[in-house]
Amino acid sequence: MNPARVRFPRSGEPPAYAGSAEAPGDGWARIAPQSGVAVELAPGNRLTVVDPCGEQVSDLYLVAAGDVAEVFSSGRTTDFGNSIYVSTGSSLWSNRSRVMADVVDDTVGVNDLTLTPCSQATFDLLYPEFGGAPHPSCFGSLCDALAPFDVDPDRIGTTLNVFMDVWTDEHGELHIDPPPTRPGDRFTIEARMPLVAGVTACSAEKSNNGRCTPIDWRVERAG
Repeated sequence: MNPARVRFPRSGEPPAYAGSAEAPGDGWARIAPQSGVAVELAPGNRLTVVDPCGEQVSDLYLVAAGDVAEVFSSGRTTDFGNSIYVSTGSSLWSNRSRVMADVVDDTVGVNDLTLTPCSQATFDLLYPEFGGAPHPSCFGSLCDALAPFDVDPDRIGTTLNVFMDVWTDEHGELHIDPPPTRPGDRFTIEARMPLVAGVTACSAEKSNNGRCTPIDWRVERAG
């Protein structure tokens, strides 16, 4: 079992959410299955992602607005937080050792900092049943979403995989269980610097209990 479930236990039902599999709630935008968006955030803005259907991962990647050489670092986030798990109260750090954002709400408590966004190579290597056919990927979705902000694909590293249930057994082997999200579960960050956030509805079927569904999002502007 993922130790994050013990470190960040959840209680009760997810918050009420007016969206559904058919449409997002009022004031929310929708990321179609196996796609992504880029969202600009000023300091103090809050970005929330919601799983409207349940059991769906969302990859999150942060880039400093105006300086694409400063990007989210899963390694520094792990190092400075002294944990491979993040949830409410955690800070998300950059490769320049600056806090990019804080996690201010998380109704699940299970998120991953270890795996890179799925790519075509992921499906070629780990999904042999697809026979090497082209497949949507979170890496591709992030590349497309962040390209207008001059983010080169080589600057897209390990993402924060929101709601992804990854854990390591006593032999060091990684396991990926279905996301433990229920419809309406959410994850919110507050920007600490001007940011561009790349957000996906994950494309990897095995990470989403066999099916890929949408992710909804909204930004609450500071002030």
